[in-house]
Amino acid sequence: MKKYIIRSLKYFCALCVLCIALMGLMLMTGTSALSLDDTLYAMFHTDRYVMLFTAIVVLAAVYPRFGFVGRKVEGDMEENREQIVNAFRSSGFSLRSEEDGVMTFRADNFVQKLMLLGEDEIKVSQYGQWIVLDGIRRGVARVQYRLDSYIQMTRND
Repeated sequence: MKKYIIRSLKYFCALCVLCIALMGLMLMTGTSALSLDDTLYAMFHTDRYVMLFTAIVVLAAVYPRFGFVGRKVEGDMEENREQIVNAFRSSGFSLRSEEDGVMTFRADNFVQKLMLLGEDEIKVSQYGQWIVLDGIRRGVARVQYRLDSYIQMTRND
């Protein structure tokens, strides 16, 4: 539960920064119909910005529930170790640890870590005939597609 709240707060901050950046960009380019003073007045005295703030809070509250997933790829971690490492490497992740049959991958560079708001850890484990990838949806989906392709290519060869 603590991790969920921390993730929600991260996404809340990220969404607030995004909104402020968009408003600033509109003011700088002259595409905003309001001046800075009018924008600030409207932000704190109208329902429009209350609705925007409510939408940001709701999105931040529900995103951790849907933004983190576990996906399965048919294969064996020992047999397909090379394909797993290559799939992660081509997606910008590197192996950081391997303990008790669980491989942990993290993003390679600071920009990717920042884009994932520090939630760049993906864990790989074996469950029956499946390789299970657990982590942030964006990273897991990218790696899952590549890993499935790599395993299929080795089976066909």
